Amino acid sequence: MIATFDELPDIDAANAVRCARVLLRRPLLRPGGPDGDLLPMIYRQRVVLQEIFSSLLGYRLVVERRFARLYKSGPGVDATRGEASLSPRGYAYLALTLAALTGIGRQVLLSRLVSDVRAAAAEAEIQVVDDPADRRALTAALRHLVALGVITETEGSVAAEATVEALITIDTDLLGQLISGPLAEADSPEQLVELASAAGPRNLEHAVRRRLVEDPVVLYSDLPAEHSAWLREHVTGESRLLERFFGLVSECRAEGVVVCDPEDYLTDLVFPGPGTVARIALLALPELLGRAEPDAAGKHPVTWQDFVDVCQDLVDSYPAAWSRQATEDRQALVHSVVALLRRLGLLQELDGRWLLSPAAHRWLPQPDATPAPGREPEPAAPEPPGWSLFDEMTVFDEMQGDGQR
Repeated sequence: MIATFDELPDIDAANAVRCARVLLRRPLLRPGGPDGDLLPMIYRQRVVLQEIFSSLLGYRLVVERRFARLYKSGPGVDATRGEASLSPRGYAYLALTLAALTGIGRQVLLSRLVSDVRAAAAEAEIQVVDDPADRRALTAALRHLVALGVITETEGSVAAEATVEALITIDTDLLGQLISGPLAEADSPEQLVELASAAGPRNLEHAVRRRLVEDPVVLYSDLPAEHSAWLREHVTGESRLLERFFGLVSECRAEGVVVCDPEDYLTDLVFPGPGTVARIALLALPELLGRAEPDAAGKHPVTWQDFVDVCQDLVDSYPAAWSRQATEDRQALVHSVVALLRRLGLLQELDGRWLLSPAAHRWLPQPDATPAPGREPEPAAPEPPGWSLFDEMTVFDEMQGDGQR
């Protein structure tokens, strides 16, 4: 499929896969940043890496000695992505700061930059309120650009509490590579999101493969009919391709495909995880899965009250197991558990209904603590009827033998 990759010696091929994985996780790579030490290797492998991303995913890769930039597609309207690093106000300030930096030169005083950003906001008819919350949002946007290496604090700091002037140096090369969406083609924010998440040159093939690479759980019922049919037909070949070029392992089941990274390097949100919210979310899954029969797609309908009841019961049954701070406000706890399950892709809201993904069957733990005095242990959640995405069954293999994938 990719001639340059097929011609590589085994060591170079392994290095190309390693570089491809790094670029998937860090689309803007620079010296001094995370994994920046791999830039020389990426530069040596740039031809094969550009072919891998162009051919398989329709992504453009720019590699220079000082940086590497992978232009990935946006997620579109997707609530399952990891927690945002900036608030909506912070993102607005990030866009305004980029606009101000474009024609400002290589160095600027912080006070001048802030003044230009506020002027850009006024020009865009965005109301600016000079209060602590607004200043924190602007500072968060500037700190984000510092983390990306686009701006450097040559003297002083961009911290919100800084009282002295700061001198900012701009990396104009990185600044020019930052924006990936087709700004000139979009007439509205909604159209920009749509264009930024559009499929690649091979349309259906690239769209489905991008979904497999970027999302850990892909259910056939969540895909457009044409995409679902294509994936069912090519699922075996796609699994081999993802493992060969990106080191990812696929689990193919009746309802869809789960793509895992054995090294957890490409995992942006680890689950199960530490902390009260993650542990309660984990322990709530068996009870939630047993509260209603799954629908035709294997998804389990649940209600908000189900979440309230299950979380309340877990907190009351094992009071010593949780952080007091996390459980003081029970409603806030429920909101946090629901938000985590949504970011994991295990829970979705569809037409006013909450649906648990069949992928939730991966986690069916049993609490090992002793319930509080006077409370009997809850019976284990019943096994769901039918076969699920994570049941160990041979039907799928039999279907493959019949050519039904």
